Amino acid sequence: MAELTDRKLYLGPKLRVLRRELGLNQTRMAEELGVSPSYLNHLERNQRPLTAQMLLRLANTYDIDIRDFTATPAEGGPGELSEILSDALVRDIGIARDEILEVAENYPGVSEAIARFYRALSDLRRLPGDALDRSSPGPLVAPVDWLRETIARAGNHFAEIDAGAESLAAGLPDDPALLQAELRARLKDRHGMSVQLVRGDVLAGTLRHYDMHRRRLMLSERLPASGRLFAIAYHLCAQELADSIAAQIARAAPPDEDSRRLASIALTNYAAAALLMPYDRFRQAAEQGRHDIALLRDRFGMSTEQVAHRLTSLNRTGARGIPFFMVRIDRAGIISKRFDGEAWPFARYGGLCPRWDACDARAPDRVETQLIETLDGRRFVTLAMALPHRPDGGRASPVIALGCEAKHAGRIVHADGLDTEKDEATGVGPTCHLCERRDCPDRALPPVTRALDLHSYERTIAPYPFRRV
Repeated sequence: MAELTDRKLYLGPKLRVLRRELGLNQTRMAEELGVSPSYLNHLERNQRPLTAQMLLRLANTYDIDIRDFTATPAEGGPGELSEILSDALVRDIGIARDEILEVAENYPGVSEAIARFYRALSDLRRLPGDALDRSSPGPLVAPVDWLRETIARAGNHFAEIDAGAESLAAGLPDDPALLQAELRARLKDRHGMSVQLVRGDVLAGTLRHYDMHRRRLMLSERLPASGRLFAIAYHLCAQELADSIAAQIARAAPPDEDSRRLASIALTNYAAAALLMPYDRFRQAAEQGRHDIALLRDRFGMSTEQVAHRLTSLNRTGARGIPFFMVRIDRAGIISKRFDGEAWPFARYGGLCPRWDACDARAPDRVETQLIETLDGRRFVTLAMALPHRPDGGRASPVIALGCEAKHAGRIVHADGLDTEKDEATGVGPTCHLCERRDCPDRALPPVTRALDLHSYERTIAPYPFRRV
């Protein structure tokens, strides 16, 4: 609660939505909260901020989670809306920032609708010129984008699947070696599925394959121990947690078959991670070990990526972990996986900031820590780790990067030695074409929100000088 009192919270639209969902008029809600109807009216119209005392009253009266109520929307917020409205299609309108802020804060449903339309437009722009002439057009939202939005709305936490996996793990050993043997035996005894390790050339181009006719799971020798353990857990969860996974997919309502299949794979992966890294045991180990990535990796027999991914999912009500964001990026800075957490500091539709050093991580066993600061003065601690040689034969191994707001640094061993308030932080922006940092020598593009200020008689340190107004 202390962190919520550091800033004024204007949450009128959320309060109004809550009241309507409860079927209450202002007079009735005001009576139940012990305030006057006029005061409640001021709160709903953002003429008064919500105090910590009022938040507690809301939580106690209506059994809501304060963090969920005060959380920034996963999509359609001021930053994302500003990014969308900087697109060349509408940039010339010159929508003022206070207008964008008002829409994002007071009309979150409208903001989310705009965000969804823009994602659909972005997908259409990627299609070949003649693709729109097809008699059977593809989905309006790309399956990968739909899945990312679905996971973001859930906070990358699926309570029913987590609880089922934790219950399943309760009767299994903690030691990874013993656990693999137990999972193999359970697959065989309860589901008639055997596990066989085969040479890499037998499964050319494949790391694991399930032979449905012989009910045999074949694992390539190229898979590391963590990958073999995860593959076995995946197939066990596909059998024993099928109902929970299917129920979650039904609630998500995928728009097409490809989206449904992607969701099935993603949620079965989630279940496997929850089985191998049970929620409470993993969260306690993370807190006690101060989020030491190597320690968690060794204790649970998992890879760096699996541990990092699991850290982003610790969002259980009443037992939350640090709200990490996570990306997997290649050497060119292209993102292949992203979980936004509560405070993703970069653009949602553009690239990353070149001043962020995540792509420079080289040693698989070393965590590269960086303190960064955004244009609005928020500070983040980021942890970048190069992955070891890829078992699929790819030439370049990607980098996994975790990050969180700097206020959590004391809970992270990799941030020891950082003074997050006094140390110099690297100034970063959302992405070059949206960044208005004037003195950045690493800029690749001018900001679309400003006019260029070019002169033949001078050369500034930063490329593409621009006027503030």
